[in-house]
Amino acid sequence: MGNYAEGKKSVTAALFGNTFVTIIKTIVFFMTGSASMFAEAVHSFADTLNQSLLLVGIKRSKKPADSARGYGYGIERFFWSLISACGILFIGSGVVIYHSLQSLIYGGEVSHDFSLISMVVLVIALSVEAMTLWYALRELRKNKKLSWKIFEDADPILLAIIYEDSVAVVGVFIALIAQWMTYVTGSVFYDAMGGLLVGIVLGFLSVILIIKNHQYIIGKALSEEVTEEIIETLEADPCVEKIIEFKSVAIDIGKYRIFATVEWNGSPLYEEIYEAGDLKVEFDEVKTDFKKFAKLMFRTTDRIPRLVGNHIDTIEKNILEKFPEIAYVDIEIN
Repeated sequence: MGNYAEGKKSVTAALFGNTFVTIIKTIVFFMTGSASMFAEAVHSFADTLNQSLLLVGIKRSKKPADSARGYGYGIERFFWSLISACGILFIGSGVVIYHSLQSLIYGGEVSHDFSLISMVVLVIALSVEAMTLWYALRELRKNKKLSWKIFEDADPILLAIIYEDSVAVVGVFIALIAQWMTYVTGSVFYDAMGGLLVGIVLGFLSVILIIKNHQYIIGKALSEEVTEEIIETLEADPCVEKIIEFKSVAIDIGKYRIFATVEWNGSPLYEEIYEAGDLKVEFDEVKTDFKKFAKLMFRTTDRIPRLVGNHIDTIEKNILEKFPEIAYVDIEIN
């Protein structure tokens, strides 16, 4: 539940922050006609819509497993996060770049007074975006050492907020510089270029998020390092002769299902039956009576599948305890 809670808190904080920022940026855009302010207003509006979609994804991914989805609905969050990324690309980047190019081609005028108003609003927006970014980073690093490695299996929804807020901070800086250059020179060229740069940065962000979610949707596998450790654990068991096939797939954030086909060596289990001593005693009792001997063989034969099943259960339990990221283990004997 920790991943869900972290993601939801960060998305909710970002949603409220971006709603406020969208309103003030939109008002100032209508006052100034600034291309860079339009870019920022559309950017914040797109973020607000996307964060609403992310909340839908979080809610749907919490549904428990049922007959239709035996491993749960964790993949839902990747689907909605992918839609969110596409929204950033088309609503955010596409519209902003188009409007900025229009401003570059046809020009326009921006009042000095309104440029000052825009810069004040952008400073306020920068403060809000920085706060939501700090909150999301704090959620990500809970119980983890902050490094690039923690981004590998991090919740794409939480990453979406971090990336969006990071780009928002960069975008506000770009818009501030553009507004300042426009204020100093009186030329709208810098304002339009600022909007264009924001649109390009948004496009870059959306591509990163699309790739990240695509990996999970098509079936993200465990890292090579963890895969090798699990295979070594399996091969260390005396009943496992060798691993014929090993597969893994993500079913939720940091949770995987693994499937292994193994070449089985039953000798250790036969030795276990023999060393128990019961078999020899029972054999001595029935060796002169064929019917009783046949019944003993049937009982012994019946014990072997149970012993094999119990041993496989033990192997699976050991893997689940040793590797917390594994949620389901399926071992099949070749």
